[in-house]
Formats: sequence, C-alpha cells, structure tokens
Amino acid sequence: MSLVPEFELGLWNAWIFVLLSLLIGFVSWIFIGKKAMKKFRIVPNVPKTRAEKISDKIYLPLSLASMIYSVFLPIKLGTLWFYVGLVMWILSLVIGFISFVSFGTTPLDKLVTKGTYRISRNPICLSGFLSNVGIGIACASWVFLLYAVVDITLMRISIGTEERFLLEKYDTSYREYMNRTPRWIGMPKSNKE
Repeated sequence: MSLVPEFELGLWNAWIFVLLSLLIGFVSWIFIGKKAMKKFRIVPNVPKTRAEKISDKIYLPLSLASMIYSVFLPIKLGTLWFYVGLVMWILSLVIGFISFVSFGTTPLDKLVTKGTYRISRNPICLSGFLSNVGIGIACASWVFLLYAVVDITLMRISIGTEERFLLEKYDTSYREYMNRTPRWIGMPKSNKE
C-alpha cells in the first residue's frame, strides 16, 4: 500500500468488483426486493434532522466518485492483498443476499428479524461497508479504505430516519428488537441507540 494513490486505466481494476456488486444487488432487488421496497415508501415522510439531510446530500456524489475512481484503481492480482480482499468482498455479497432474501420474504406488515437481521439491525449497510473494505484491501488502496469509513459514517447518520420510522410503525416490537440486536455484527449495543 503506497502513500500516493495509484491511478491507471486498466481492465483488471476495481470497477469489476463495483460492477458485480451492483449487478448482484440489482438482480436480488428484481427477484426478491421489489415487494419489500413497498415497506420503504413511507420512510421519506419521516422528518430528517439537519445532520441526516447533510449526510444524504454527501452520500450520492461520494458514491459516484468512488465508482469513477474504481475504473482507475488496479487490483493487486496474485497478492495476499487480493485474496484477503476477495474473501471479504464475497462475504459482503453473501450477507447482502441473505439480507435481501430475509427482507423480501417477510410479510409487509411484519418487522424483519430473521436471517442476518437476527444479528444486525442494518445488515445491508454492513454488507456495503464490507464490500468497500474488501475492494480497498484487494487493491491495497488507503483511499478506498478511507471511503469505506466515510461511507459507513454517513450511513450511520442516515439510519436515524429509518429507525424513527420503524419505532413509529412497530413501537414496542421494534424497541424490543433494538434492545436485543446490535446495529452492526459484533458491535456492542450502545445505551444511546
């Protein structure tokens, strides 16, 4: 990992990981998540805090910039960096797919608490973070690893809107779910959550 970020156009660059992640997510959404997306049609009506609005405005341009950067970020094929990053990236896809299945197979009027939702309240966000970390490691790029940290921080801020919506919709059952399930896998629950 060098201090100066690598920047070269090539066929074996990080865009492969990004494109495959997007394709797998899109296919999962088509076959599993379409019905489940009805659950989120109401979320935008929840008032957002100033921090959540700022986070939302930063998130999309930053994501697009990371996608563009991935076109110029070479993968470290044949190195330990590549293999460790590849394993982490594949793990992120598995977590994401299981999360979509859990979400898509839960009735619309029920809280999603099965599959990966048993061990994390936000497994899809966690999957995205692991994907970005995996790409950063596979490419030995501190820039992409930094992006992963900023991305998860912005997601953490934006989650507040969703949680207020879920508390309003499911009240006691969501509060109990929050008390027994950490936000991230392996992360202890905070009393402030």
